[in-house]
Amino acid sequence: MNASEREEAQVGPLQGEGRYLLKERAYDALKKSIMSEEFPPGAELAERKLATKLGMSKTPVKAALERLVVEGFVTISPQHCILVRDLTPKEIADQYEARAAMEELIVRNLATNLNVYQTHQLESSLLKQERSLQDGTVEQWIKLDAEFHLLLASLYGNDTIYRFMLGLQDKFHRVISRVFQVKPLRFQDSVVEHRGIVRAIIEGESAKAVRLISEHLENGRKLVSSPSSSGDVPN
Repeated sequence: MNASEREEAQVGPLQGEGRYLLKERAYDALKKSIMSEEFPPGAELAERKLATKLGMSKTPVKAALERLVVEGFVTISPQHCILVRDLTPKEIADQYEARAAMEELIVRNLATNLNVYQTHQLESSLLKQERSLQDGTVEQWIKLDAEFHLLLASLYGNDTIYRFMLGLQDKFHRVISRVFQVKPLRFQDSVVEHRGIVRAIIEGESAKAVRLISEHLENGRKLVSSPSSSGDVPN
């Protein structure tokens, strides 16, 4: 048993619960810093410095970093340094391909099974996006974009697919955030594309809805591949 394990074994139930909450707080804080690129790809993360920054011991920080390694946000170098990991071009392409397969299935089904309440939810999402064009922030736009795509998955009603889509959001957030910083005005086009997809769904045009969601995501994939030269932003 190592020192951390001995420390865990010595605490009572309430202390153990507090330690769990510290681990969650450390995880949430570190992940947020990675997502916002306060800790950019390649940045070295030192447990002691992070613990001081977060106002806690190294134990919950170590647990949070181990979890982030498993999730692919950080990696351990051959020199045993903990580094923020970037997504490879293949990983990004693979995620877009998987997402396209899921979302094409989703919109095809919604176009033939949408009810009045679901229509209202989609229209409300679009209205929020359109209102945010005037005074929204990049972070708000990214959040609204993610909410729209997750809403489609939620309305489809397949819990496994929804969890799959939810699991992709954090990694997509990193990519989209980076490119939105270069050209945030892409969000205007994104809202127009979202509107077209929703209109096709509401009108029961499943083939058109599939084509539009495919084009929407393919545009994003191409822009991610070369954001600096395209001057535009993915979705």
